[in-house]
Amino acid sequence: MKPITLAGQDIATYHHVCAFFDSRDEEYEVLTAFAKEGLANGEKAVHIVDPKLTGDHLRRLEAGGVAGHDCQACGQLDVLPWDQVYVPDGTFDQDRMAQAIEQVLVAGEQAGYPKVRIWANMGWTLEGAPGTDEVMEFESRANDVLERTRQLAICVYDKASISGALMMDILRSHPLVLIGTVVQENPFYTPAAQLVSELRAQRTRRSRATAPMEQAALLS
Repeated sequence: MKPITLAGQDIATYHHVCAFFDSRDEEYEVLTAFAKEGLANGEKAVHIVDPKLTGDHLRRLEAGGVAGHDCQACGQLDVLPWDQVYVPDGTFDQDRMAQAIEQVLVAGEQAGYPKVRIWANMGWTLEGAPGTDEVMEFESRANDVLERTRQLAICVYDKASISGALMMDILRSHPLVLIGTVVQENPFYTPAAQLVSELRAQRTRRSRATAPMEQAALLS
């Protein structure tokens, strides 16, 4: 088996990683090597980025020794704006997203790639699109898809932009965590069935708590 490493550590037995960085410089310092390795292995790369930073993403890859434009031209690398992937109609739909991810993975396999490596920046979750409160359910469900297809996704978060509570939910939905340059098995990881059930119960309680206030606002 060809190597699958992240920050210098073998992660071949894992399929879903949450990565927390302090800056974009730190993100690219670590993940450019991860991307370069996969492309050198003949694998498919799918990078989901801020639409305003697509050009910068490619420039940073090129600076790190990744022939991004050439890999795009031959179809080995897809650089996709996050709004078109996660909120194509302005709303996040976790069922639609789960199907889309599986389609991407299956398409990569059918095209003859031994593995698909997804590098997904999750900054879009802070923009408040409808349905964003279901993202952690999707992240948890994605474990089943990635494990079944034996593919790999790294979900990138900016440490400074998220709350402690959100970080805990992120940790609970990923079996492996990367913080800066340190990779470790995640002690907070919770199996998908259990976590999805808990998250849905939390959403139901929040909805019931806010319903009377919304009704009062309509009557005022």
